Amino acid sequence: MEHLDLEQWWPRLGASTQQWLVDNNGDAVPAEILEAILSAGGSLAPGDWWAETEEPSGLYFSDAGIDWIEAAANNEAP
Repeated sequence: MEHLDLEQWWPRLGASTQQWLVDNNGDAVPAEILEAILSAGGSLAPGDWWAETEEPSGLYFSDAGIDWIEAAANNEAP
């Protein structure tokens, strides 16, 4: 599968996954949410601007990724 940027894979996520990311913006992303992101075309390639670190507790979004999700949640142009 192709690897897409955040603004490309976001619309491919299910509504419940998007809502979890909005409701828990800035928290560790658990394995099942990460799997949904990867299935939608997201990747964890070095240099992905939206992903900061992947730790045993889960993936963390970068500040820019957190800001993007917040803007999307507020129906603002991210």
